[in-house]
Amino acid sequence: MCTAAVYQTKDFYFGRTLDHDVSYGEEITVTPRNFRFHFTGMGEMGTHYGMIGMAHVAQGYPLYYDAVNEKGLGMAGLNFAGNAFYGNELEGKENVAVFEFIPWILGQCAAVKEVKGLLAKINLTDTPFHESLPPAQLHWIIADREECITVESVREGIKVHDNPVGILTNNPPFEEQMFQLNNYMHLSPKEPQNLFSSTLPLNAYSLGMGALGLPGDLSSQSRFIRAAFVKMNSVSGSSEEESVSQFFHILGSVDQQRGCCITGGGKYEITAYTSCCNADRGIYYYTTYENHQITAVDMNKENLDGACLVRYAPVRKEQIYRQN
Repeated sequence: MCTAAVYQTKDFYFGRTLDHDVSYGEEITVTPRNFRFHFTGMGEMGTHYGMIGMAHVAQGYPLYYDAVNEKGLGMAGLNFAGNAFYGNELEGKENVAVFEFIPWILGQCAAVKEVKGLLAKINLTDTPFHESLPPAQLHWIIADREECITVESVREGIKVHDNPVGILTNNPPFEEQMFQLNNYMHLSPKEPQNLFSSTLPLNAYSLGMGALGLPGDLSSQSRFIRAAFVKMNSVSGSSEEESVSQFFHILGSVDQQRGCCITGGGKYEITAYTSCCNADRGIYYYTTYENHQITAVDMNKENLDGACLVRYAPVRKEQIYRQN
């Protein structure tokens, strides 16, 4: 289970939480422009836009969870179990396996409007990366500073939804998530007014009562509503420090703590990492469950004209600044 968000001040920010009960050895990974992508149905892509994100690197291939390219386009895949559907290769289509979808898009698109044109030709296939790594059931959020969309591959085909809130969680399908916001149009960051009865002396007895009814549970639908409310009412300064800090506070509203969501086998779902990428500058910020200090990797400090992946293991040990 995960939550993704976009945020804009002076710069454009894109990121997500990854909520899981196990780590797959993910790393912050920079893919330079000349790394050779070999696609199962589309041949080879020798040159492309550089990108940075979180990936599990298997057999030298970056299986991205989320990434942003050098043009400022961001993309993340989130769990969509029970609704995602991929088929066999189709003649006349650009057949792309699910695990290839992020590099296929970010490697050649500079903006969402280009993505939409590419999606009209794509068929997502269920070709596995490896027999031990079956295709993940996902849907995706794709965004630049001008536009945000959600992409879902279901039995009826690929659906592309405008995403005006810039938030995505998991189930139900995106249209249903958006519809549920109608039930919360009364929420407000302002102090509530007594509309219950003009004859009763009702008063707000605490700050924050304008948001009474905001869901607080860990379900994907509730996280969507909570993250949307926080993001749409979020205020921060426009400096890098203020913007990045506020982004982590937005996603902090849906943080999952160990012990609150049992997945079986004595395991618990936790927020394994939270990311925030300044898409304009190519700086990937992140925290992990064990380490709350924000760490940054700048893709532009690497050789983007190279051909080899650059990989950084996440800093997981808690960093505590001791003042005395």
